[in-house]
Amino acid sequence: MLRQYELVERVKAYDPDADEDLLNRAYVFSMKAHGSQLRASGDPYFSHPIEVAGILTELKLDDETIATGILHDTIEDTVATQEQIDRLFGASVGRLVDGVTKLSRIEAQTDSERQAENLRKFLLAMSNDIRVLLVKLADRLHNMRTLHHIKNEAKRRRIARETMDIYAPLAERIGMYGFMDELSELAFMHLEPEAHASITARLARLRASAGASERPGKARTDLDHVAQAIGVLLAERGIEAQVTGREKRPYSIWRKMQGRGLDFEQLSDIIAFRVIVPDEAACYAALGAVHRRWKMVPGRFKDFISTPKRNGYRSIHTTLVYGENTRIEVQIRDMPMHEEAELGLAAHWAYKQGSSPAATREAYPWIDDLLEVLTDAASPEELLENAKLAMFQDQVFVFTPKGALHQLPKGSTPVDFAYAVHSNLGESCVGAKVNGRVVPLRTVLANGDQVEILRGKHQTPDPAWESFVASAKARAAVRRHVRQKAMSERVAMGAKLLEALCKRMKFNLDGETMAGALSRLKLADQTALELALGAGHLSDEQVAEALVPGSTAGARPRRTKRGKPGPAAVSIQGLSAGMAFELGPCCHPVPGDRIVGVRHPGQPIMVHAIDCSVLSDETGEWQEVGWGEESDGAVAQLAVVVHNQTGALAAMTSVLAAERANIVNLSLKHRDREFHTDIIDIEVEGLQQLTAIIAALRKLPAVVSVERIRG
Repeated sequence: MLRQYELVERVKAYDPDADEDLLNRAYVFSMKAHGSQLRASGDPYFSHPIEVAGILTELKLDDETIATGILHDTIEDTVATQEQIDRLFGASVGRLVDGVTKLSRIEAQTDSERQAENLRKFLLAMSNDIRVLLVKLADRLHNMRTLHHIKNEAKRRRIARETMDIYAPLAERIGMYGFMDELSELAFMHLEPEAHASITARLARLRASAGASERPGKARTDLDHVAQAIGVLLAERGIEAQVTGREKRPYSIWRKMQGRGLDFEQLSDIIAFRVIVPDEAACYAALGAVHRRWKMVPGRFKDFISTPKRNGYRSIHTTLVYGENTRIEVQIRDMPMHEEAELGLAAHWAYKQGSSPAATREAYPWIDDLLEVLTDAASPEELLENAKLAMFQDQVFVFTPKGALHQLPKGSTPVDFAYAVHSNLGESCVGAKVNGRVVPLRTVLANGDQVEILRGKHQTPDPAWESFVASAKARAAVRRHVRQKAMSERVAMGAKLLEALCKRMKFNLDGETMAGALSRLKLADQTALELALGAGHLSDEQVAEALVPGSTAGARPRRTKRGKPGPAAVSIQGLSAGMAFELGPCCHPVPGDRIVGVRHPGQPIMVHAIDCSVLSDETGEWQEVGWGEESDGAVAQLAVVVHNQTGALAAMTSVLAAERANIVNLSLKHRDREFHTDIIDIEVEGLQQLTAIIAALRKLPAVVSVERIRG
């Protein structure tokens, strides 16, 4: 553990003007506050915030951030208060400590909810002051270094999973590759201990086979030998360079094995070299020198200097064949590029930069983009999915007709491009030209494509876009539109139901009556009531009782059997004895759906699901109905988009058989080179079984999407 004077000396070494008194007071306050508290390792708890502060000094951060690292657990784990921190250390440190404390107070019921809330708070904290995230990353890094002291395996795995899913990607997203590598490696060690041990052992055997066991240092000398050869070559060309070599980490190797489906012995590029030169021009000179000396592996060259990564990372990557058949990866950069690659966004908050939260957000506009994506999420699972899409994907570079460059996730389509340019362009997109040729909207874009979006004045997002867009922003926007459209339809349905209820019950729906109902139901306005009624969250009886306390919706309705024969028998409550009815062929309602009857003179009652789109144009008289207890089931209709691959249909029919669903009809609606859409009519007992079937189909690898046809 760093002593008080050692910590202060570290900070003063890179920032002679640092507030020494602030650091000393923070050190003493934290030590007294934590008192005799112990960590799982048995060490004094106070050692943890000091180690966190030590990690922050390695990033050369300002004195306020170092003080925050020292104090970050005082409010959460001691009797210290926010008021004390503000008074003793100033408003700026107080805000930082408060931000870190709020990130620690995650009270959710499930892992998904906990991770989603954690991530949401991270992004909000980043938008206010990025230093909050830097302290929290240092906090998590030290906790991961000491995670093995926690005896509860389930807790260790939960912390490791959260680190792998949230903390490591965030570190990568802000360009802190050193943090990302160590966090990923430590998490991998706890999540896949057998794989980690196996790869570590194989690396040891590889070094031994090179003679390290007989001649200590031989493997290291091999790395040194290659590094020396590169250095000598560059010196001969008049290029000053620092060359270092290293083995890739077990987690990086494991990811390549998983991604390429290879065994360890099949991997040929497990060592990498870093070449640091004086300036950008020397980077390209060094690249030319190594390419002339050693054969380059095709497809493995990446120039992140001319086209930096989205987090600002700049470097040249190439893979060479060294010796007889050894592949080596070489990264070439200058010192400023190297510092930014190691420190990432933290480099902009170094003591000498005089940065600010506003300046940081201007330099990293993706923070606001990511916040927008997370805000659009409707559930914890969707939030995490959007975040992983936004943070993990590789990039492709495309151009507007005017030559503006846009970075998109790999696999992006013209729809993704449209949303990347502007949300309004995405929502009005009707078609696209790629390199001057009209293409389908699901076309996957390639590096260097020029993309032009064709707009329609009255176009709105198509729900089918969700099945092929690759970017989190586009997917979130499409889902938001679908939700808003569904909400509008439910409000309209609710309004018609409310009108029919008041007409049947002879209610006078004046302002006073509505105000009383809203108060009793604890709803904000009439639109909220109509939404709840249209969505099925409130029944007619509940609304009637709220409008006129003591009223009833009428006598208990009688049941009547369906007049039209079909695969399954259903009964409907609310119809007169012997009255004929049909289930709407537009929406295919099944027992469990909320339904409404529509009456036209001389015709059977048509029974629709309450969210059927046909109802918005229906002129017939609405009648309240419900499912009878004697209902055995009904036919539902599904639209299933499937990859064109052998065995896909067999897999789907196996799922339907396992779920005990009878296939009434199956037809092919659409087919192209990659996908086909099947329309499946299935007989189900009710909504619960249908929901289980849809969930099971969506889990099949060949299935792209499953949607119930509802009119």
